[in-house]
Amino acid sequence: MGPVVTRPFKARSTDEVVALLSAVATAILAVIIIAMLYFGREIFVPIALAILLSFVLAPVVVILQRIHVPRELAVVSVAILAFALIFAMGSLLATQLTQLAGDLPRYQSTISEKIQSFRDTRAGRGTLERASDMLKDLGKEIDRPKDAPSARGPNLIGNSSASGPQIPVPVEVRQPDPGALESLRTLISPLVHPLATTGIIIIFVIFILLQREDLRNRLIRLAGSYDLQRTTAALDDAARRLSRLFLTQLILNGAFGVVIGVGLWVIGTPSAILWGILATVLRFVPYIGAVIASAFPLALAVAVDPGWSMLLWTLALFLTVEPIVGHVIEPMVYGHSTGLSPVAVVAAATFWTALWGPIGLVLATPLTVCLVVLGRHVERLEFLDVMFGDRPALSPPEIFYQRMLAGDPTEAAEKAEEFLKERSLASYYDEVALKGLQLAQVDAERGALDQERLTKIRDTVSEFASDLADQDDRPPTKVHLTTDAEASSAVESVAENAAHENLPVLGREELSPDWLGEHPVLCIAGRSLIDEAAAIMLAQLSTAHGLAARFEGPEALSTTNVYRLDTTGVAIVCLVYLDSSGPAHMRYSVRRLRRKLPKAIIILGCWVKDIDQVALEILRDNAKADLVAASLGEAVKLCIDAAAGAPHQSHVVSEQATSTTAAA
Repeated sequence: MGPVVTRPFKARSTDEVVALLSAVATAILAVIIIAMLYFGREIFVPIALAILLSFVLAPVVVILQRIHVPRELAVVSVAILAFALIFAMGSLLATQLTQLAGDLPRYQSTISEKIQSFRDTRAGRGTLERASDMLKDLGKEIDRPKDAPSARGPNLIGNSSASGPQIPVPVEVRQPDPGALESLRTLISPLVHPLATTGIIIIFVIFILLQREDLRNRLIRLAGSYDLQRTTAALDDAARRLSRLFLTQLILNGAFGVVIGVGLWVIGTPSAILWGILATVLRFVPYIGAVIASAFPLALAVAVDPGWSMLLWTLALFLTVEPIVGHVIEPMVYGHSTGLSPVAVVAAATFWTALWGPIGLVLATPLTVCLVVLGRHVERLEFLDVMFGDRPALSPPEIFYQRMLAGDPTEAAEKAEEFLKERSLASYYDEVALKGLQLAQVDAERGALDQERLTKIRDTVSEFASDLADQDDRPPTKVHLTTDAEASSAVESVAENAAHENLPVLGREELSPDWLGEHPVLCIAGRSLIDEAAAIMLAQLSTAHGLAARFEGPEALSTTNVYRLDTTGVAIVCLVYLDSSGPAHMRYSVRRLRRKLPKAIIILGCWVKDIDQVALEILRDNAKADLVAASLGEAVKLCIDAAAGAPHQSHVVSEQATSTTAAA
């Protein structure tokens, strides 16, 4: 037996233990909450319905208060009116259901005829049916007991030891007539649960509307009162948005149900009002609600109409109305979506239906919308927005950096082209691509990126810039708005009037004589592969504005290579750095360029994350550069001014302070 090799026990650090215990506690808490929702659904369902109804009714109460109606009177009046309308719809729904149940036997013959006609269309009907009948008869013969009399003989009921046939005696069991109390109990018992649930909902709605501000303050305390102004503004904005969203959805879905009901009535479908109400309710479930609502009238059309015309007309009605409401009216009224990702909608529908049944299916989307809105405004609940929201989980610069790390320039170019439908190429490079490279620079400085990954990023950026080579960066028409979520997020980060949003594209006739060479702009990387990636983007952006440019890697300024550098026709040089830790290197690089190109303008492109104007001025003065720019757009603007013959002086472009995002 060989020696036993034992590994030394490695104790977990305190942070690891705390993280593990936190994860276990979170999982246990989630299980407890789910169990409470499931076993306490008789209580939580009315509360959830009351909260959603309160969001719908709150704007009406506010309007009444603005015209000096007392709050108590406004709340009670709105609640009475709302529940009277709900009871009226419920009564109408019950009447329609009763009428439909009474008419169903009449449709049996039509269904049988259609089934028979469907069978008639199948080949070999007679042979198959005769074979089926024969097999059924044989099965009956086999299953009959051995001593049982033949079914074909003239046997009567019971023929035992008696000589003559026995006459069966009819037996009738009579129940005593129910008393008045029993009849009343039978009548009321089915109504107790719905009436109790309705009563709970009414009470909660009234008190929620009366105590709106108090409930808001308590929620602020739970969310965190360290920043009252921001938390209050966020929750007030969330409440207004939810109220507007639910009220708008109710109006649109109600209009959808009315159109469906009227259309079915014109077609001749029985119980058209019932199907209109059902369409209104089920359309609160995105993507699949209208499909579920259409299944019932389609099935009824098959049962009612001897032909197929009613089925086709009903199908055409849903296929016409749903796309118009969903893809034309809804985007015009409140945007493209409810703020939920498609996967979140399906997951929420499955989860809430499993917990609360059919009512959970209807409440799934509104409840999940509430959770997502809370996640967007309450820091502790941010994970809800990340899990269920439709906003990208990563910021646009992070997405760009991730695509470069993954070596996927094609997807990055597709997102950029969506962005360019509404904003300029210069804005994309400044606000997305450059900030993505700044993230890469941070990782490189802390040693997270090896040489292989840095080379991959540089090569991917080169392919990405080549994919965008046909973009001339003229102001976008903004006619075709992007529908891509990631591109929309990037668009929202850039103002329409950003400093470099409308840089001109120069024609050859607008250039000064010194700028008529093959490549008047030379972009040189400072000293890293990330600098080279930024220089590649600058060269492409300069070319897009009518100034042909080429780039060189950091090795071009080495002692042995600088004198072999091709500078034919070069009028301006952009020296690119994404870190400011080497001012001596900047100074030596500028000195070598001065010796090689004494008449050229030298721009120091120092694109360091969060660098301020004073630091830029110091770097420019130390390096003895002519100009300094804090972004690609600023560098291109300086090149455009120089190419157009504008005089230059050693300064920092003042637009740095105003050229960033529209809103944080």
